[in-house]
Amino acid sequence: MLTLRKSQDRGYADHGWLKSFHSFSFAGYYDAQHMGWGNLRVINEDRVAPGMGFGTHGHRDMEIISYVLSGNLAHKDTMGNVKGIPPGDVQRMSAGTGVQHSEFNHAKDQTTHFLQIWIEPNALGIAPSYEQKTFPELEKRGTLRLVASPDGAQGSVTVHADASVYAGLFDGLEGATLTLNPARKGYVHLVRGELQVNGNKLVAGDAALIEGESALSLSHGKDAEVLVFDLSA
Repeated sequence: MLTLRKSQDRGYADHGWLKSFHSFSFAGYYDAQHMGWGNLRVINEDRVAPGMGFGTHGHRDMEIISYVLSGNLAHKDTMGNVKGIPPGDVQRMSAGTGVQHSEFNHAKDQTTHFLQIWIEPNALGIAPSYEQKTFPELEKRGTLRLVASPDGAQGSVTVHADASVYAGLFDGLEGATLTLNPARKGYVHLVRGELQVNGNKLVAGDAALIEGESALSLSHGKDAEVLVFDLSA
């Protein structure tokens, strides 16, 4: 079964310096029907104004992925990491027993547009850790590139969770298929453009919640960028 969730049905918060769409209940947005999907807990599509950002704050027992779409996200944490996250990079932070970090857009004239993703870990109380890798466009063009997995397969970042994340770019005749385990859950988030998912049209910000399916088919892309999640049920 595939259930579509349209972009406009997400939660939305406008804090002036931060404009954020929430795919699942988060902060002041609560929807009992959308508390997460499998072990995927958060997808926030954030736009951070120039010179603004998230001050130092804490997390624990959560796998956090940052996926930058445009601009740059400056990250600093209590593990000693001071990094810039550009488009094409995937950052993974395992909060574990607890970590403090900040995220800023230091540009004077460009908004930082990124996805903040939280996945529930398969073990609590692990040591906090950090990882960041670059995935060139060529590796995602017309295919689903594994960017996060439990074992770091194919050079992906390693998440301490029963989940895998794929990224792909599709246009024109480009397409891809992915075998699914019907006992697990899948989630497709269209970052930009248009794309058909198992024959259903998605536009930017739309999602497809998948369960009981054995295959995923992506086709008819129009400048599409997509994230696909293979999740525990």
